[in-house]
Order: sequence, then C-alpha cells, then structure tokens
Amino acid sequence: MFWILQPLAIYLLFTSWWPLPALYFVWFLLDWKTPEQGGRRSAWVRNWCVWTHIRDYFPISILKTKELSPEHNYLMGVHPHGLLAFGAFCNFCTEATGFSKIFPGITPHLATLSWFFKIPFIRDYLMAKGVCSVSQPAIDYLLSHGTGNLVGIVVGGVGEALQSVPNTTMLILQKRKGFVRMALQHGAHLVPTYTFGETEVYDQVLFHKDSRMYKFQSYFRQILGFYFCVFYGRGFRQGSTGLLP
Repeated sequence: MFWILQPLAIYLLFTSWWPLPALYFVWFLLDWKTPEQGGRRSAWVRNWCVWTHIRDYFPISILKTKELSPEHNYLMGVHPHGLLAFGAFCNFCTEATGFSKIFPGITPHLATLSWFFKIPFIRDYLMAKGVCSVSQPAIDYLLSHGTGNLVGIVVGGVGEALQSVPNTTMLILQKRKGFVRMALQHGAHLVPTYTFGETEVYDQVLFHKDSRMYKFQSYFRQILGFYFCVFYGRGFRQGSTGLLP
C-alpha cells in the first residue's frame, strides 16, 4: 500500500492539491536525520489488529528464557534471517506477541537496511513500528541515549536470505562481529535470539555460483543492497503453489 503513495504524491504535484506533497517533501528533508536519532515509533501502529492475524497465521510467539532489566541497553543478535524475517518482525516491530508485557520497560528496535529510510512514506511506516537503520550512527545513538533500549540485528543479513531453504539452517557469522564490538564500546548486553521455523516459511530456487542468474543476483545486491531471490510458497488452493507463506 505504501509503495502507491510515492507515485500518488508525484501526481498530486501537478494538480491543485500540490501544496500537500510539497509540504511533505519539505518536512521529509527537515526530518532526514530522524532515523539515525532514535526514530519515531507509534504505539498505535504497533498495535494494529492486522499484526495479530499475521501472528496467528504461522503462528508466532516469544519464548522468554531470561529477564531483561530496564537499567541496561541490549544488542540482540537474531538468527536466522530467512527470506523476510517474519519472526523478528512480528515479535519486535509489533505488539502482537505481547513484547511490552513480557519485557516491561524494554523498548525494542529492529535494524534494517539504511536505504529504506530514504524512501518517502516507507521510512515513516518503518519508524512507526520501531524499525531503525542498521548504520553505526543509528545504533550508537540508541545504545548511548538512556537505558532500556534493545536493538535487534539479523546478523547473517541478506547473505543468509539467499541460502534460506526448508529443512536447512545456515548461519553466517564470519566477518559479522562488528555488533559485538559495538556492544563492548557501549557496555550493552548481548542477547542471542533464535527464530525457530524461519527458514520453513518459503522454498527457494538456489543457483550455482557460476550461473548467470547467481551473477545477476550478486549484481542486484551491489545496486540495491539485497539479493533478488526466486522463492515460492503455497497458493490459495490446497496443494497449489503461490506466494503465501
């Protein structure tokens, strides 16, 4: 839905409604640094009823194994990425699984690619859910301003997404230790988190590293920051193939 707003805003610039998108784009420029300064979360967005339907579809729940004190900050390493990180999204970007009740006094943030916050309207939607940029300035800000902040990083990133297939879990940890260094610098506690069933959501076509398609995927990542994955799930009818998880 939010992807429709960009062309709509451009269209309105050439109508009598042009002041509306013009004011938004002025505010967009003035608000440019907000994603790296704690964001702008909305309890209303995090409590939309649609998130409970997503939770029940899979289903998704939180299994707490340790109390988290609001007197500290936390850096959470989330594994595995899967294709779309449904578990991390539902648990930390919404209140569908009751995060605030399970961990009172803790404010969760899930880090994602920085370029999402350069897209009008999409950035506001992400910030409303508590999503932050995975850039170092954004994480430094959250870990150095107050306590009770929890920043989740899907450590394997898009590299794990490209290898996500059912019945297999691949964790990419080599050369992904920067989050440990950041935790040490800020005195933040490290919290390991594992999402069971994340790689079972979709099946994926894996291409050989010498194939043209794999080279295209690598080139795609260089341009946009993530891989072009060929995946499929179930359809609306029993036994059919489609894009439903």
